[in-house]
Amino acid sequence: MDNSPVIFFDGVCNLCNSTVDFIIRHDTQHHFKFAALQSDVATRLLPDSTRELDTVVLWENGIAYAYSEAALRIAAKLFPFGNVFLGFLIVPKFLRDGIYRWIASNRYRWFGKANSCRLPTPEEQSRFL
Repeated sequence: MDNSPVIFFDGVCNLCNSTVDFIIRHDTQHHFKFAALQSDVATRLLPDSTRELDTVVLWENGIAYAYSEAALRIAAKLFPFGNVFLGFLIVPKFLRDGIYRWIASNRYRWFGKANSCRLPTPEEQSRFL
């Protein structure tokens, strides 16, 4: 595995899969790799506390970022002037994560759930672990 940051996501969550599709479209530099939280890679790399299915996890330089911090760090790398998103880290974590967890707790109801994990297309295969 190379040193690319890895985004771990709930592979059966339709919102999560749509978010991965969005990131792939906007990550023109192919900065990120992807893996489902249900994968063997997640089991090997992530501590048990960050393998919860109610969060996206950004694994970067041996550090696992979860919930709102992961989302903000991902956004910061996707867009020109994306570091603006890091400014939201000054918002107290309990507020940021509270909003994140509220959306996460309703995501299956609002967006649905797939029967199996998302499979990459042949063009995306190199981006998935």
